[in-house]
Amino acid sequence: MAKWKRAKAIAAVTMASAMVMTTPVWAAEEYDLNNPPVVDTEAGQLRGFMNEGTYTFLGVPYAQAERFQAPQKVEAWDGVRNAQSYGTICPIQNQTSVGSDEFVWPHRYWVQNEDCMNLNVWTQSLDTEAKKPVIVFFHGGGFTNGSSVESAAYDGKNLSEYGDAVVVTVNHRLNVLGFMDLSDYGDEYADSANLGVQDLVASLQWIQDNIANFGGDADNVTIFGQSGGGGKVNTLLATPSAEGLFDKAACISGYHPAMTKETNDQIVDKTLENLGLEKDQADQLKDIDYYDLANAAADACTELGASWSPESDGTVVQEEYCDWAADIPYMVSSVFTEFNYNWTFDGPNKNEWTDEETMANLTDKFGEEYAQKIADEFQKVFPDRPLADAYFYYGSGMLSRQTVEELMAEKLEKATAPCYEYLFNYEVPVNGGILPFHCCDLIYLFHNVDIPVVSIATGGADNEAAHKVQDTVADAFLAFAKTGDPSTDSLEWKPYTAEEKNVMLFDETSECKVLGDEDLCSLQAEALAAQAE
Repeated sequence: MAKWKRAKAIAAVTMASAMVMTTPVWAAEEYDLNNPPVVDTEAGQLRGFMNEGTYTFLGVPYAQAERFQAPQKVEAWDGVRNAQSYGTICPIQNQTSVGSDEFVWPHRYWVQNEDCMNLNVWTQSLDTEAKKPVIVFFHGGGFTNGSSVESAAYDGKNLSEYGDAVVVTVNHRLNVLGFMDLSDYGDEYADSANLGVQDLVASLQWIQDNIANFGGDADNVTIFGQSGGGGKVNTLLATPSAEGLFDKAACISGYHPAMTKETNDQIVDKTLENLGLEKDQADQLKDIDYYDLANAAADACTELGASWSPESDGTVVQEEYCDWAADIPYMVSSVFTEFNYNWTFDGPNKNEWTDEETMANLTDKFGEEYAQKIADEFQKVFPDRPLADAYFYYGSGMLSRQTVEELMAEKLEKATAPCYEYLFNYEVPVNGGILPFHCCDLIYLFHNVDIPVVSIATGGADNEAAHKVQDTVADAFLAFAKTGDPSTDSLEWKPYTAEEKNVMLFDETSECKVLGDEDLCSLQAEALAAQAE
């Protein structure tokens, strides 16, 4: 029997109770703050802490490595190691400006160090026989930036508590540290183009070896990631060494990244040139100051029009999904606007536009030839939404609805396990109405609407609609993690197939339906291409 079917059978008896409880009974275990929890791992003991009823272990090392070297198992330590604060994150270039999304998606920048291979665990039990489902999150930021700490919405406590699951978030090497291909400069740099991917594999191997001591079931592991994290999920489906390390996968507003060796070699050559080094001096890259290296490499990427991503080298990462990936239940998604934020529009909020202003704006964006066609098609697909929303619908472009359809088609080519798709549609009552933007659905998926620093992006802690959406999204995702099927007692979610392209629309009232936005997305793509000429 396929793994996803076994997991579904095992978890079916517990799923119903996880769907409706907001104060789970499993969070009520007695604990003593003066005696923090201690857990055994292969490398030694870890001291965590209790956050209300949730056992929390932060900054847990899962691997170690020298610069440009493959990850190795962590050296064992004596005594009890503290795991009560987040570990260091991968270094990134210095940030020099404030993002336009900072109001609704505030960032947290943390202590940086190349020794950044650590993870965080939230769990409701330390019983080695508890066999809770394990949910592993890979952060966004492409393959260049980001961390497991970057957003407060990444905190796993509430999802663990709400769903009685073990939640893990992962840090790993990024940018020049994780993806620069130096394999032409010696055997010691073999596979250096995919060190960040090897780190992800090492984190999943650590989970296989240790998660039972945190109450988790190593035979029921779901990986998911958002944006660049979704790209990491898709990359792992094409990584032979990841076989057997996870059982379900979800790509949230992601893509399938790939860099050619030719492009990576050009980046290396240009980086050396920017640093004033000859090719026979490439070994100096091992010791050069990180920021000098990162800035030189970033300038090289800019000049070449490239960005860091895994390299399909045929060894660490294949060009196509592995054969075993066919048996992995898969979820893929997008949000209504992704990067086409309506808060950056120079003018009144779209909910204040008159009919004439709406058509004028659509004409300005899509051109006179396409504006009315797009308006008509949008109203067919979304009859209950204001026409102004057509201006912001992200049907075409990077990480768009078209990207999602391409990812789904790729997965369906060999899929034997079911695949599911969602579109997050909930508009929050902030600043006159903010449409769903890139990242925002993670607040609901992680069940973190009430975290103060991100609650402004949901309309505030008293917004009942946001709480309803939160429960619906989290319930479905937890069902998927537990069984491979995101349907719940209150909401059926049909698989997406080539013959029946079902999409779950998450909103105040959620529904699964054949969306039928292919013509709309095509019109948008044609219009934007024409406008760019």
